[in-house]
Amino acid sequence: PAVGMFFAELGANVIKIENKNTNGDVTRTWKLASEDANTPSSAYFNSVNYNKQHLFIDLTNDTEKSQVLELIKTADILISNYKPGDDVKLGLDYDTIKKINPTIIYAHLSGFGNNSKRTAFDLVLQAETGFMYMNGTKESGPLKMPVALIDVLAAHQLKEAILVALIQKLKTNQGCKIAVSLYDAAVASLANQASNWLNANHNPEAIGSLHPNIAPYGELFNTADDKKIVLAIGNDKQFKKLCELIHLNQLVENPLFSTNTNRVKNRKELFKLLESKISDFTSNDLIQQFIKNDVPAGIIKSVKEVFEQTENEALILTDENGKRVKTTAFDIQF
Repeated sequence: PAVGMFFAELGANVIKIENKNTNGDVTRTWKLASEDANTPSSAYFNSVNYNKQHLFIDLTNDTEKSQVLELIKTADILISNYKPGDDVKLGLDYDTIKKINPTIIYAHLSGFGNNSKRTAFDLVLQAETGFMYMNGTKESGPLKMPVALIDVLAAHQLKEAILVALIQKLKTNQGCKIAVSLYDAAVASLANQASNWLNANHNPEAIGSLHPNIAPYGELFNTADDKKIVLAIGNDKQFKKLCELIHLNQLVENPLFSTNTNRVKNRKELFKLLESKISDFTSNDLIQQFIKNDVPAGIIKSVKEVFEQTENEALILTDENGKRVKTTAFDIQF
């Protein structure tokens, strides 16, 4: 659903086909305890279905399916997530659809690949692709990320493939089939953690917010006003400026901390020294100085604080009743 929503946000006419026999998308019912039980959709549903039209269809009914086939005839893109074989059984597989619309871009998202009928939920993918193993600490054990990030990553990969296919279609008037799986998208998104294993046989462990290659990066520090801040020092220049601002200039020349490699090796000792000074400052005063002097750092904020403090209302999208329902990153100027 997120793939279609990306295009809806960009102004495309997006029609979501929902199964009338199950009262539509199951995530309509995924409501918080505080949500109105009588509303037709949940906050969760709104997060990936903004600005779409919705048709409730029984695809096993030939008359109703014909409505969908009529839409497909003039569609630019068809997005599906059938389990293997279901598309053929319904007569909505790519080979059948391209006879109806030869230039259509047929984008298919699966869980574990086109040959697996395994049911895929984001949590399961986080577990089986290394994310949960790395996330958390030794004390906490494996933890899932608090958003369905594998879903988001896969959606972006499929969206990007569709955009490339659209460019090709403009040039050649040819359609194509695109396939992305949640599993492949997750493994491809391991990024530097994958490279650490592939290049150096380093099996990433759960180290909380710390970074295996950089220090101080991810350490949490308490401030005088009982807030927590995080540092993301990426080079020696930033480390020098940090030490200057918190009055620890002597650390810059200390061979234990003079290079990033040594700071990673001695990060526990470095943390204690930084902690003793940072606790003397209030979070706002410290962050303002860091921003002014290009020292990467941030205050740990709740989602409530984020939306109370954001100044960019363009990030927040509203429904037809003016209710704020979701966020977006799009800001396009022509």
